[in-house]
Amino acid sequence: MRLVVILLSSILAAVGAFFTGRMLVLRRQRTGAARLAATLHLNARWWKEQRSRPGEILYVALGDSAAQGVGASRPGRSYVGMLADHLRRRTGQTVQVANLSVSGARLRDAIAVQLPLLKKLKPDLVTAAIGANDIASFDADRFERELAIVYDALPPGSIVGDIPAFYFGAAERRVGIANEIVHRLAGERGFEVAPVHAFTRRQGGARYALNQVAADFFHPNDRGYRVWASAFVPLLDRRFPRAQSTAAQN
Repeated sequence: MRLVVILLSSILAAVGAFFTGRMLVLRRQRTGAARLAATLHLNARWWKEQRSRPGEILYVALGDSAAQGVGASRPGRSYVGMLADHLRRRTGQTVQVANLSVSGARLRDAIAVQLPLLKKLKPDLVTAAIGANDIASFDADRFERELAIVYDALPPGSIVGDIPAFYFGAAERRVGIANEIVHRLAGERGFEVAPVHAFTRRQGGARYALNQVAADFFHPNDRGYRVWASAFVPLLDRRFPRAQSTAAQN
């Protein structure tokens, strides 16, 4: 009888610890999400200022909060900021960044807001990584139809990113279907695909949760965005030759 009591006490303690831990995580997640939400306008203003700075190379980014750099210690440490810095170092030229992304954007939002702005520009490089916000209410037919509209508006030589890993459950299964569409439509239009899903997936859910996620337990932090950027860098390097002076220094 005593053993049964001890076992029951242990089980109840473990269950209590689980739910207490879960409540603490959810509370931290809500607090972190609220804190990041309060910074969205700061990211947008920072990118607006960057757009006003001229450069020899015009880099245009389409996307959502990941392109905005939500969760990074500062917007310049988003994957878009890292790619712009890489481009400057590689080419030895100045880079103007027109980051047209909008936090929370879905494909339909990109069509309505970002594509009209893109139409007015003559970019040297376009990256488009969008669709993650469509996963929660995923409809494959609508996703394909709207993604085709986005890709048809991109100039030749654009680089598109597939959707990052959600790691577990139904969401990750939907990501798999969405990424099949991404790769098929990109291939039909001659676009190279930055393998964001493969690069994030190989990190593993545990590593992401421990040191690559922001305070809201969703967006990447600086380390997470470095993983994103590393998926794009080889494709940028094929597009833009290394400057002679930079190559000599290396």
